[in-house]
Amino acid sequence: MQSKSIQVKGLQKSYKQLQVLKGVDFEVEKGSIFALLGSNGAGKTTVVRILTTLLQSDGGTAAVNGFDVAFKPDQVRQTISLTGQFAAVDEILTGRENLIMIAKLRYLKNPRQVADDMLQRFGLTEAADRRVSTYSGGMRRRLDIALSIVGKPQIIFLDEPTTGLDPEARIEVWKIVKELADGGTTVLLTTQYLEEAEQLADRIAILHEGRIIASGTLQELKKMFPTTKVEYVEKQLSLEEIFLAIVGKKEAI
Repeated sequence: MQSKSIQVKGLQKSYKQLQVLKGVDFEVEKGSIFALLGSNGAGKTTVVRILTTLLQSDGGTAAVNGFDVAFKPDQVRQTISLTGQFAAVDEILTGRENLIMIAKLRYLKNPRQVADDMLQRFGLTEAADRRVSTYSGGMRRRLDIALSIVGKPQIIFLDEPTTGLDPEARIEVWKIVKELADGGTTVLLTTQYLEEAEQLADRIAILHEGRIIASGTLQELKKMFPTTKVEYVEKQLSLEEIFLAIVGKKEAI
């Protein structure tokens, strides 16, 4: 049985004279959270676009759920879902109407029940019948992710899912991502936030100037660097911890 959800080998892509990907290699285990970490312009979104069949590579191979993305794009699309950097929701419709529409497009039985279940799961029941144009950034992102998992896709791609969100909304998204993986869904997320990768990922790959320069678990990556000097100092609360304490969100991640 295939244990790898995603296999990437020697992936290359150029835009005119600029080579964005210079031979990218990595694998993602089924049911795991894999973080592709890198600064802006490192090529993270290009990798995601190739893996989700939105862009063709110039070289190398990529397989998703055992299907080659170049030769069997239809089969790939049937098993994946993509949430981009900006929420792809219809602002004129209500949250409930957005979910019902996607459930119908996926030919699911009882689309209204599917919508109700998703609204409850993502804490949007009270806002269900409001236009999405009235939603906060965090609510839109939660709805966006809810839309992406209607029909239970096997693999979900999250391209910088918490960009622009406040700390409270970001932690809500983290919890959702963890729940997805706990339920057996494979998650590949791109991020430029080190803390996000540290909190979520089973494995992390660092993409820099078109190549993977390091990959492994957090502990494996830590072992690549010399032991730090230990100094005994009083621990200071982070700004995020202070913020969450003030607003009453004291539960642990």
